[in-house]
Amino acid sequence: MNFRQFAFKNVVRNKRLYAGYFFSSAFSVMIFFVYSMLAFHPELDFSDKGSYGQGAQTSMDVSQYIIYVFTFFFILYSMSAFLKSRKKEFGICLMHGMSDLQLRRLVFLENVIIGLASTVSGIIVGLLLSKGILMLGTSLLTLERPLTFYWPVRAALFTFVAFTLLFVFISLFTAVILRSSSLIDLLKGTAKPKPEPKASMLLAILAAALIALGYAVAFIVKGALVLLALLPVVVIVSIGTYFLFTQLSVYVINKLKTKQSLYRSQTNMITLSDLAYRMKDNARMFFLVAMISTVAFCAIGTLVGMKSMFTGQLSEALPTFKYESYAGNSKQNEHTALIEQALKNEGIDYQPFIIHKKAITDAQTKKKYKFISAADYNALLNTHVAVADKEALLFYPDDMGFGGQTRGLTKQIDVPGVGGFAVTGENVMPVQLRQLEFYDFAVVSDAAFQALPESKDDSISFVYDVKDWQRTLAVSKQLVTQLSEGGKEFDFMSRSYAVNENNQSFGQILLTGLFIGAVFYVAAGSFLYFRLYADLPHDRVQYRAITKLGLTEAELSKIVSTQIGLLFFVPIVVAVVHGAVALNTLQNTFGVNLFKESALVLGTFAVIQIMYFLFIRANYVKKLKEVF
Repeated sequence: MNFRQFAFKNVVRNKRLYAGYFFSSAFSVMIFFVYSMLAFHPELDFSDKGSYGQGAQTSMDVSQYIIYVFTFFFILYSMSAFLKSRKKEFGICLMHGMSDLQLRRLVFLENVIIGLASTVSGIIVGLLLSKGILMLGTSLLTLERPLTFYWPVRAALFTFVAFTLLFVFISLFTAVILRSSSLIDLLKGTAKPKPEPKASMLLAILAAALIALGYAVAFIVKGALVLLALLPVVVIVSIGTYFLFTQLSVYVINKLKTKQSLYRSQTNMITLSDLAYRMKDNARMFFLVAMISTVAFCAIGTLVGMKSMFTGQLSEALPTFKYESYAGNSKQNEHTALIEQALKNEGIDYQPFIIHKKAITDAQTKKKYKFISAADYNALLNTHVAVADKEALLFYPDDMGFGGQTRGLTKQIDVPGVGGFAVTGENVMPVQLRQLEFYDFAVVSDAAFQALPESKDDSISFVYDVKDWQRTLAVSKQLVTQLSEGGKEFDFMSRSYAVNENNQSFGQILLTGLFIGAVFYVAAGSFLYFRLYADLPHDRVQYRAITKLGLTEAELSKIVSTQIGLLFFVPIVVAVVHGAVALNTLQNTFGVNLFKESALVLGTFAVIQIMYFLFIRANYVKKLKEVF
């Protein structure tokens, strides 16, 4: 048997030990390959679609490298945890005459073998899932036609070369890690005696206080203050989270151990005693998992929430169709007839409104207003408002985020050549008016409106209201193409077209966020997996000894389930709470309700974590029961 065969057989013989490293690496490769497959898809080339398209293409390219860089650090950490669990094995190899150079060569070859295998496996699995991924991409990007399947040769080659170089570099890096370890340290492995875990009451209280303070600030601040408070809150909560795992958790467990009735009940003595050590040993890992998961939750939750928010605002801010005709438009009748005929051809029922608007500048304050007649206002809002000849109702778009303005001070609007109009009421403008134009509107009587002077800024809004506006996208695209060159004479806009454009732009960002979030979340899960299986040899020895004292299989399952449950869910619960607070702050900042989106994102992650826990628990308990 030559040295290469020895390295290969070593990998095959230790399948369970290598499994976590292999699967986490293969999953990272698959994520990168699938994203590359979408980034290189010929139907998703946005570079020739103006500045917006170039920006979208650049964002997808940059995100590809972000995923690659984070994957590098994730695999590097996985490799470090993997090597740490094999210290004793390396020590035995050195005792049997293997030189330091041979040991480093062995580890290099093993890493290259696993790296190549995981790279090829990740690409193959990505190809098998490619059809479903293309359907997901079609949905997220709100494309009219499904993305066609293609052989992603470029994506496969790019992924293979990128990850081959990555694994070769990481394999070379292992020599630095192994060189710093002595034979005694390697033989002891992870079995060094540990002092009893202790915690500072002061730091435990500080942990709770810092997190509470960060949450309080996050809930209290509103508007622009959120941006100012963002960095301090993140720092405070991060420090509090670190002390939560290193101090507060151990302090609480030690306090529970002093409760004799609880401590001596059933198997609690074994559970709590071992749990204190696990919490202390895994504190930094818990902190890392909690913060990484929080980033994943917040990133995806924010993207989903922002997409929903902008879609809702666009739906409210725009009418189904609006044709704006300005002074001197010679094609007004031709274009409105074209719009109405297109809607009739598609069998779309609509309700038309024609709103005449006159641009008036106050002679005294120089403030600009749009005047409309009471008849047009009543028709648009399906109401009945009577206005005297020298009076005006004033409406302002204050509910779109321009709060804090002093209202009620405008007593009169002076129109040049006509005289003053007494303002009899100021109100937040209704949705129908805001959809016409984002402007201060004044409603006057029909006679007064006819007497107003005309100007080059006057316009007529032709509004077509459709109840089932979601089905108007096809005709909207047709009309946008036909009426795209408006210049200064007319303008055309469609709600479904604008919402579709918004969904496509956010779809690209959301697609990127989902992939980056998936890498983050799998990284967090892998950290837990490696930590758990690194303790497996120690747990086997411990439970083998305890079973001789009468520990049953059922009691073993209960103890292990409790410990693994805390290992898996404590950092995730902390991350979910952090994420919920962060998303609530985002909700307060923009004044929108993101409860549905937040619950969807956090609930999805919770379900995935529960499934992951059940799978790992079943396998871990099965391995431990081999001691019986």
